[in-house]
Amino acid sequence: MKKYNISVEATLEVIGGKWKCVILCHLTHGKKRTSELKRLIPSITQKMLTQQLRELEHDGIINRIVYNQVPPKVEYELSEYGRSLESILTALCNWGDAHIERMYGDRLEFLEDSILNK
Repeated sequence: MKKYNISVEATLEVIGGKWKCVILCHLTHGKKRTSELKRLIPSITQKMLTQQLRELEHDGIINRIVYNQVPPKVEYELSEYGRSLESILTALCNWGDAHIERMYGDRLEFLEDSILNK
């Protein structure tokens, strides 16, 4: 049995790293296909995106929905368990907004034009 030094370690084990919170923030706005996520996160490699999605699915944070059609269609969405992270993700975004404004001034100058940054 694994033991943690502090509870936040368990959280970071699941959502830590450079990309997982970014992926999850996009999924808070609804189902997305892999290609949509890649377009929304252009600096992530396809390999890394696929790996992160698999890990989040394995941990029960997201659902992978496969549609039985030709060509095959796969979408990802937050699971019910994953939705329990929404307040954490919102808090991280709010802190990031405040940090950007503190460090650089107008946050909109330093954020990409995205639905998440309105």
